[in-house]
Amino acid sequence: MARMPVVFVSHGAPDALFKAPDTVACWREIGRRIPRPKAILAVSAHWQALSPTASHAGAPATIHDFSGFAPALYDLQYPAPGAPALAERAVSLLAEADIAAALHPGRGLDHGAWVPLSAMYPQGNLPVTQLSLTRQGAAAHFEYGQALASLREEGVLILASGAITHNFSWLDWDAENDPPPLPKARVFADWVAEQLGAGKAAALLDYRAAPHGAQAHPSDEHFLPLLVALGAAGKDAPERFSPGFTYGGLAMDAYVWQD
Repeated sequence: MARMPVVFVSHGAPDALFKAPDTVACWREIGRRIPRPKAILAVSAHWQALSPTASHAGAPATIHDFSGFAPALYDLQYPAPGAPALAERAVSLLAEADIAAALHPGRGLDHGAWVPLSAMYPQGNLPVTQLSLTRQGAAAHFEYGQALASLREEGVLILASGAITHNFSWLDWDAENDPPPLPKARVFADWVAEQLGAGKAAALLDYRAAPHGAQAHPSDEHFLPLLVALGAAGKDAPERFSPGFTYGGLAMDAYVWQD
């Protein structure tokens, strides 16, 4: 079996499926272009635990972990089957790398996972398990990705879902149409692309020292999935997808690493 790619997506606001058609089209295109996986390991910014924790759920619930959006958003479901065996395998690989990890008996899929998956694999028939982030820093998450990289040889898609930029003070929530992107958001998104293209992992681990890096991410949880993906990608070169910005400040870039 060919080695699976690694995918990172910026999942944006929870209403991306309704209000970000270019991003949804991007996710669909990625789903069409990459090989069909046997199972999916989703790493979302919206689940943090004390140690990396994988969901052992056989039928993970669709978690609507947000408030204040249109009622139709709360009606959406993504009834994908779980992947308990993959959860066990991920925990085993992390343990082999001396990284303490755990299983959660029933954790569902938060919007960082099910929103992009709804576009990539709308049939919802691929087994999915979700792996948490931790409160450890950038280097630790890069190491998680390195420990999990061999899943790619086993037909598993590692899907990391976070944000290239994630500062609510940069967003114009009331704009009827997407406003022009905030220059600072564009500068940081382009800096990330430059570092990824040049294979500069050390610079990305120290992203808060980059131009507008600390502002782009007042807290780090939405950047950490990118570092998990980078660790799993190894020496593969990334392809950048740039569907634009939402609410003026959310860069919706996605990346695919493959042979």
